[in-house]
Amino acid sequence: MSEIYKDNIKPEISFEDFKKEVLKDFRIANISRQLSLLGRKEVLTGKAKFGIFGDGKEVAQIAMAKSFKNGDWRSGYYRDQTFMLATEMLTPEEFFAQLYGETQLDKNPGNGGRLMNNHYASRSLNADGSWKNLMSQKNSSADISPTAGQMPRLLGLAYASKIFRENTELHQFTEFSDQGNEVAFGTIGDSSTSEGHFWETINAAGVLKVPMAMSVWDDGWGISVPNKYQTTKSNISEVLKGFKIDENGDGYHIYKAKGWDYPELCKMYEEGVALCRKDHVPTLFHVVEMTQPQGHSTSGSHERYKTEERLNWEKEYDPIKKMREWMLDMELATEEQLASIEAECIEEVKQAKTQAWKTFIDPIKKERDELIELVKASACNCKKTERIDAIVNDLKKIIHPIRKDNVSSAKKILRHICSSCSTFKPLKSQLQSWLKSTIDENHERYSSHLYSETDQQIAKIPAVKPIYSDSSKIVNGREILRDNFDQLFSKYPLFLTFGEDTGFIGGVNQSLEGMQEKYGKLRVSDTGIREATIIGQGIGLAMRGLRPIAEIQYFDYLLYALQTMSDDLATLQYRTKGGQKAPVIIRTRGHRLEGIWHSGSPLSMVINSIRGIHVCVPRNMTKAAGMYNTLMEADEPALVIEPLNGYRLKEKMPDNLGEFKTPLGIPEVMVEGTDITLVTYGSCVKIAEDAVKQLKEFDISVELIDVQTLLPFDINHMISESVKKTNRVVFFDEDVSGGATAFMMQKVLEEQKAYFHLDAEPRTISAKDHRPAYGTDGDYFSNPNAEDVFEIIYDIMRESEPDKFSPIYKI
Repeated sequence: MSEIYKDNIKPEISFEDFKKEVLKDFRIANISRQLSLLGRKEVLTGKAKFGIFGDGKEVAQIAMAKSFKNGDWRSGYYRDQTFMLATEMLTPEEFFAQLYGETQLDKNPGNGGRLMNNHYASRSLNADGSWKNLMSQKNSSADISPTAGQMPRLLGLAYASKIFRENTELHQFTEFSDQGNEVAFGTIGDSSTSEGHFWETINAAGVLKVPMAMSVWDDGWGISVPNKYQTTKSNISEVLKGFKIDENGDGYHIYKAKGWDYPELCKMYEEGVALCRKDHVPTLFHVVEMTQPQGHSTSGSHERYKTEERLNWEKEYDPIKKMREWMLDMELATEEQLASIEAECIEEVKQAKTQAWKTFIDPIKKERDELIELVKASACNCKKTERIDAIVNDLKKIIHPIRKDNVSSAKKILRHICSSCSTFKPLKSQLQSWLKSTIDENHERYSSHLYSETDQQIAKIPAVKPIYSDSSKIVNGREILRDNFDQLFSKYPLFLTFGEDTGFIGGVNQSLEGMQEKYGKLRVSDTGIREATIIGQGIGLAMRGLRPIAEIQYFDYLLYALQTMSDDLATLQYRTKGGQKAPVIIRTRGHRLEGIWHSGSPLSMVINSIRGIHVCVPRNMTKAAGMYNTLMEADEPALVIEPLNGYRLKEKMPDNLGEFKTPLGIPEVMVEGTDITLVTYGSCVKIAEDAVKQLKEFDISVELIDVQTLLPFDINHMISESVKKTNRVVFFDEDVSGGATAFMMQKVLEEQKAYFHLDAEPRTISAKDHRPAYGTDGDYFSNPNAEDVFEIIYDIMRESEPDKFSPIYKI
């Protein structure tokens, strides 16, 4: 596309071509506005559940789109429909398909019904999970609703360009980058710049010097709260003046323009994005005097909190109205021409809505009709027939049925089918088959792709045992990690790692000792203290084809990043229905340090908020290294929590570093036993081993099982098989009561049906509900210890054999 200058026409473009482009932009702006207006009506008439639209932002987004090229990335928020239209990543019919919740990927390719409207994503993957050529298309990372949640990921998308530019060994990966000449475009509403994720990202991007083009749409409000309560000086670009680029090239290019000034916006974006792309300097575009004609969303009206004066101003400075006036002043079109375009846009949007609704509703109506015909095919004179007829008639009356209506009706009909009437026996069987088939189809529509479903999924990576020989050395655990990482760096050119103290000193526990010196600062790098954007950095890099390990120094610090992990990374494959992936590995360490912090065991908080990410809890560094080897061959994200007390413990160095693979979801029986099953993981394994030895002295045979991973958990039901043998089970960890032990208990007793085999009450052993107190005694009396494990298992055994096991601790 050409660019508009303040003198209105770039010298090398003809007036006719210039006019065509402006008219095309005017058409896009009007189509987008009509989508917002008609989309709101569809919500208010009940055809859609909720609507949030981009009206008022049209002209600025069209100007921004002119600088967006193949290979570039967007990480935006939920008002970018005009940008998506202008870059041809969205059609009007797809806009409505998303609004209705269309599940067919060919009709709603961004998310297949997983995301509410105005949440966009391009498809980075082929149907088999392999990468598309990301340089032959324009790319949008998958949106999320939490305010400023798009910012951490944006950093990683921009940082990838720096990696691809400066690491010449990666220039061969032309499907991922053109030697780093891509820009990551970010968008955000002004009020959301109050969020910490915004500031953390802005700071990190300036430090890293990445090509990030950040646009702030400023309409003066955050729902009903004016920006004087949101931003110091009510002006984000004024506040960020300290970030302005200096004579050393550090900082941001900062631009400001009015959201209704079409020529000035085009000039601003052309100049700013070109500098951003060429020099890898982050750029901030503050677009002020924006409007929001329909208010925040379909959930409320802005007339409730805006003054009449403000509402009148917004009408006067509506960006499409101002663009229209400018076009007439410039004699780029006549009134009749513009009126004709506006009328055509209204009709085009109506047709798109009609077609999208027909495509969405017809299969559901067909499904309903098939169900009704199936039920009508049978007849019976018993009283239950009247109730079935009533259910069928109620289903017929629904004007716009949804799949819930069909399945709910089928289940209710099944309850009333006569069991004694021979006429109805075929119907019951047929209806059960119909229901099963329909539920299976709806699982694919609404519940698939939480994890990878490709040939690179974790479950399909074969296990490889460590190999040892007579020459295998006994070393500190951290050396196994270090030397294994060395092999991975050599094996995978796209592999890199970063975190606090990760680079120069080789990590706080020296498990990356010498790696930066050997492989360079781009592949082994230090970061600032900024956990949320460390994770975001990893997400964005992984979305662009790199294989990052993002290191969070201690497990406790992970809480700073948990929202990004939960809302963004964990849901990515699910919310795009397999269209995007980010196989980032999050590395951290925790367990059994003394004190309130760095003790690192809030597992239940994590595992219950990041389904979609695997959670590995190795007991030693050989197991951890094997997990990294497995994950590097897979295409799924994971969290690996290394045991803090394992770095200096002695282990035998495997001969096949970089090749042996610890399987995920497969527990290991550490000690075989016959009396009781003890289930644990991580650092608690060592404590459990001590307790098992103590119990053996009292003739109690414990089967000790290390689960190794919490997500996935015991996929082959090994623990249930153990309980079948011992008839007793205890779950042990150092999370709070009702935490990860309760999770494990539910998995084993309910999902694995181990309750069938119990002869004694199942028990859990966990920490006190407070954080550990300081010091060795504080740890001993706060966290479970070997004596606690001994006592509980001894008491369980005493219940069944009181004569053999006399009281010890209780009078």
